[in-house]
Amino acid sequence: MSAEVKLACEGVWKLFGPEPDRFLAGHGHRPTPEQLTAAGVIGAVRDASLEIRTGEIFVIMGLSGSGKSTLVRCMSRLIEPTAGRILFEGENLLEASEQRLIEIRRRRMGMVFQHFALLPHLTVLGNVAFPLEVQGMERRRREARALEMIELVGLKGRERYYPRELSGGQQQRVGIARSLAVEPEIWFLDEPFSALDPLIRREMQDEFLRLQSVLRKTIAFITHDFDEAIRLADRIAIMQDGAIIQIGTPEDLVTRPATDYVAEFTREIPRAKVLSARAIMTSPAGDGFAGEVGADAKVETIARRAIDADRPLAVRDGDGRVIGQLDRAAVLAVLLGDRTPAGHG
Repeated sequence: MSAEVKLACEGVWKLFGPEPDRFLAGHGHRPTPEQLTAAGVIGAVRDASLEIRTGEIFVIMGLSGSGKSTLVRCMSRLIEPTAGRILFEGENLLEASEQRLIEIRRRRMGMVFQHFALLPHLTVLGNVAFPLEVQGMERRRREARALEMIELVGLKGRERYYPRELSGGQQQRVGIARSLAVEPEIWFLDEPFSALDPLIRREMQDEFLRLQSVLRKTIAFITHDFDEAIRLADRIAIMQDGAIIQIGTPEDLVTRPATDYVAEFTREIPRAKVLSARAIMTSPAGDGFAGEVGADAKVETIARRAIDADRPLAVRDGDGRVIGQLDRAAVLAVLLGDRTPAGHG
């Protein structure tokens, strides 16, 4: 496992049913869906493998019942996997003692769930400081740390409010501040914004991206909303019936779906939100450019410039080299619904 990987799953299974360990062993750890059904065993997670890199937002998504929440709970052993390995910085959590797991969860992992689970008898300050109190941190230090997190999530001035005095979005901010108070090395978020109305949800996504730009956490984020996923994710894993069927960037999933299911899942996503200049550029045909854009810039952010320009725009990579050109026709093809990149990428 490379040094940049913070957490990895290797061949993780979670089965529910009679004698799941024996069933799995009896089928060579490779039972088919038909064999699972015949034995009355539910394959909540089936042979899942992934790597989450240090500092990235890794989104796990799928429809309800696809196994995404179960997989994330297996990562922290809140749910005990039936088989496989969970490696946290190279340490196999399935071999860790209960005491070691408690230590890791309390000091190195943060968790935020769809239901905020705030303690109603504690103030905002008390809720945010609570995990530090559990760690045994003395009051002055834990409250100072909690106040920093409260300010970070935009709730300064509400430290003495109780959860019932806050809006849904404010309550979720308290949950985020509480999970960040322990300075986690990996941050698990299970549909944290799905209970919020659309406007507040959008604001919370903006806030989440702002926090990530400051903190650069390693994040596993669960959602069933592809629009949310493409806004937030560096990479996405799509699950179906307990199995991971494709992992890639949002652009990978849209332009190179591995299965018909992935293609259908991404079909309604506006391509301009996902496709980059790199994906639709063509080979440079000279140096008479009207301007330049970054190779990773999304089409929706550069469309107006490309359409208004009388000549192509140069596409530059991260080292400043011209690697292609972007013309009006390629951009219009994306905006008008052509699902295939115009260039060679």
